[in-house]
Amino acid sequence: MNWDQIEGKWKQVRGQAKEKWGDLTSDDLDKVAGKRDQLVGQIQERYGIAKDEAEKQVKEFEGSCNC
Repeated sequence: MNWDQIEGKWKQVRGQAKEKWGDLTSDDLDKVAGKRDQLVGQIQERYGIAKDEAEKQVKEFEGSCNC
């Protein structure tokens, strides 16, 4: 699944994102609103990881998303 599809179905996908990144709050996921760059930024902030690692996790999520 590509990111455009995930963004289009964000309301359905956000539950899966919440399962993967449990430290993200509902407010965080509302702010993200399906935007990939904002999700990467929120993951960096909540988990204290580098942008490259956050990008890697989002790419894995994109590939494994059942949406």
